[in-house]
Amino acid sequence: MELLLSVLSFTNILIILIGALFGLIIGSLPGLGATITIVLLLPFTYNMEPVTAILLLLSAYQSAEYGGSVSSIILGIPGTPGAVATTIDGHALAQKSFPGKALSYSLVASTIGGVFGALVLMFLTKPLTILALQMSDPEFFLIGILGILAVGSISAKDKTKGLISAVLGLMAATIGIDQFQGVQRFTLGFSELQEGIDMIALLVGMFAFTEIFLMTKEPMQKKKNIDSEGLSTKFPLKNFKKIFRSFSIGSIIGALVGIFPGMGSGPSAWLTYGAAQRFSKKPDEFGKGSPEGIAGPESANNATVGGSLVPLLSLGIPGSPAMAIIMGAFIIHGIQPGPGVLDKEPTLINSIFIGFLFTTIAMFIVGKLVTPAFSRILNTPQNILIPILLVFSLVGVFSSRQSLFDVWLALIIGIIFLLMKSLDFSLAAFILAFVLGPIIEESLRRSLMLSQGSYTVFLTRPYSVVMILLLLLIIIFAVYQSYKQRSLKE
Repeated sequence: MELLLSVLSFTNILIILIGALFGLIIGSLPGLGATITIVLLLPFTYNMEPVTAILLLLSAYQSAEYGGSVSSIILGIPGTPGAVATTIDGHALAQKSFPGKALSYSLVASTIGGVFGALVLMFLTKPLTILALQMSDPEFFLIGILGILAVGSISAKDKTKGLISAVLGLMAATIGIDQFQGVQRFTLGFSELQEGIDMIALLVGMFAFTEIFLMTKEPMQKKKNIDSEGLSTKFPLKNFKKIFRSFSIGSIIGALVGIFPGMGSGPSAWLTYGAAQRFSKKPDEFGKGSPEGIAGPESANNATVGGSLVPLLSLGIPGSPAMAIIMGAFIIHGIQPGPGVLDKEPTLINSIFIGFLFTTIAMFIVGKLVTPAFSRILNTPQNILIPILLVFSLVGVFSSRQSLFDVWLALIIGIIFLLMKSLDFSLAAFILAFVLGPIIEESLRRSLMLSQGSYTVFLTRPYSVVMILLLLLIIIFAVYQSYKQRSLKE
C-alpha cells in the first residue's frame, strides 16, 4: 500500500497525464510518432526522480500509439507505423459518417491492449524472458512468413493482385545497403536510398498524398455534414461483444510480439489484422469499416508497449526504437537495465509496473476528453482541409530526416499508389511485406550462416517445427476455404 501511494503521488499523476496528452497530440501528427514524442520529452526528465521520469516517457509512448490511429481514422493517414493497419477499416468507417464511433473503438481497444500489456509485464516478465531467449533467427523468419500469409486474408478481393503487391513490398524492402555484405542494392545511385526507403516517406506517399489526389477530384466546397450521432464517441457496453474476439487476439499477439527485439508495433498490428479476419464471424466486412478491423490492430500496438518493456528490464535489450530512448533515460538516472535489475532495484521496478498500468488509464481519460474534437475534422470543407492536410504531410516527411529527397520520393510514391489503388492492387499487402521484409531476410540469412547453408536448421528446433506445422495448417485451411467458396458458386 505504501508503494502504491508513493507511485500515485500528486506529482506522478500530473506527470502521467501531461505525458498522455503530449503523446496523443504528437502521435496524431503524420510522420512523427512515438519515438519523436519520447525524444522531445527526454530533456525534461533530467532533473526528475527516476520513477517520475520513466513514467512520463512511458505515458507518452502509450498515448502516441493510440494517437497514431486518430489521423489514420479521420484523414486516412497513419500517424505511426503501428496504426497503418487501422487505416483500412478505421478510415472506411469514418467515411461512412461515423468517425466518432471509429475513434471510440480505437480508444477502447487501445486501453484494453495497454492494460493487458501491463499485466503481462507485471506477472510474466521472467517466464517470457526465458521464452524469448529460447527463440532465435529461425523462429523470427517463420514469424515473418506467418505474417506474409496474412496477405491471403487482407487481399480477399483478388488473391493474385494481393500476392503481386506482397512481392513488390518485399522487393522494396531490399533497397539500401546489404547489412551482411555492405554493398548497395537498387539505390540507382542516390545516397539518400542507402538506408532504404524511409518509412515515413512511404506511409505519407501511400496514404496522405494518394488521399489528397483523390480529394482533389471532388468539389472543393464539399464537406461531410456529419450529424451528432456520427460524431459521438460514446461506447455502449453492447459494442464489447462486437470486438471481444478481435481485441483478445490483438492483446495476446501484441504482448508476445513486443518481447522480440526489433519487431515492434507495426508487425504486431499486421499479424493481428490477419488473424482477426481469419477468425472473425464476418470476415467479408474487413476493409469496409469493420469494428474488428479497428480493435485488433489497436489493441495489439498498445499491448506491444508493455511487451517491449520485458526484454529491456530483464535482458537490457530494448524491444523497439522508442524503448531504446527510454533505456537512455534509465542510464541517465544511473540505472542499468538488464540481468539483476529486478533484484537490485525491486522498489523502482515494482513502481514502474504499477505506474505503467496507470499510464494506460491516463491515456483513456485524456483520449476520452480530447478525441471528440478530432471527430469533427471531417465536417471541414475540402478547400480548407486539403491545404492543411498537405502542409502536415510535407512537414511530417521533411522532419523525419530533414531531406527534400524524401518529399519528392513521397510524391512519386503517391502517384504510383494512386495508380495501384485504381487497379485494385492491395496497399495493405504491400506495406505488410515491406515491414516484415527486413526481418524475414536477415533472419533467414543468419539462420543459414549458422547452419552452414543447411535448411535442416528449421526442422531441428522445437519452436520452428511447431511454427512450420502452424504454417501448414493455415495453408490447408486457406485451400479448403477457397475450394468451399468455389463449390458454393457452382
